[in-house]
Amino acid sequence: MSAARERWRLLETWCAEPGWNMALDEALLASADPTPVLRFYTWEPAALSLGYFQRWSTLQARAAGQVVVRRFSGGGAIHHADELTFALAAPATHALFRGEVRRSYERVHGLLARALAHHGVQADLRGARAVSSDRAATGMCFHESTDLDLVWDGAKGVGSAQRRTGGRVLHHGSIKLGRTALEEGVAVLRTHAPELTAEGLARELAEVFADGLGLELVAEGPRPEELAFARARAEFYRSPEFVRRR
Repeated sequence: MSAARERWRLLETWCAEPGWNMALDEALLASADPTPVLRFYTWEPAALSLGYFQRWSTLQARAAGQVVVRRFSGGGAIHHADELTFALAAPATHALFRGEVRRSYERVHGLLARALAHHGVQADLRGARAVSSDRAATGMCFHESTDLDLVWDGAKGVGSAQRRTGGRVLHHGSIKLGRTALEEGVAVLRTHAPELTAEGLARELAEVFADGLGLELVAEGPRPEELAFARARAEFYRSPEFVRRR
C-alpha cells in the first residue's frame, strides 16, 4: 500500500490588484493553519514591487509612471509584468524549509528547473559563473544575481525572496515569461516556448511540485478570513507611507 500523500492547498488568483497580492501573501504567512500552501498569481495592473529594505530615493526615477508597492520580503525591485508569480507558505519545520536557508532555495529552485526542462530550458543555479543580466546600481532584482539564483541562456530568469516569522516561512518569486522595459537582459521563457502562458506554466509547476514532494494539491480559493485580511491590508502595501518609507 502506497503512503498517503501530504495535503497542500493550491490557490490561483489571476489578474489581482498589486496591494491585494502582497496582502494575501502576508495572510498566508500569518496563518495558524499548518497546511502548506502553493499559490500562483498575476498582477493587474502591472506593478513594480520594491524590496522591504530598498531606499525609495534609489528607485524613484525607475518607478516613474509605474504602479508601485513594497514587499515584506527583501531583495531588489521586480517589475511584475508578463510573468508568473508563485508563493509557498508553510511552517518553518516543513522539510522544504528545514535547515539552512540556502538549502530551501536550492530545493525550490531545483523543482522550478525540473518544470522548465519540459520546454527545453536548461536552468540551473548560477554558482560561481558570471551572468549577462547583471547590471550595476539599477536596484532591480533581476540585475543582481547570487550563486543560488536560477539562470538559463546565461542570464537570471527567476527572482525569489523569503520572509520568516512566527515559526512560518513565505517564499515568493517571479518567473519571467517575456521582457519588460525595466528589466533589460534577463532570461525569459518565451525564447523557448513562445505560446506559454502564466496559467499553463502554473499547471506544469503544480504537477512537478506534487510529484517531487509527494503532495496532494487541493485546489481551492482563499478562505473568508484570508480575503478579509487582504482587503484590510491592501492599501497599506501601496500607501506612500510604506512605499516611500526609506
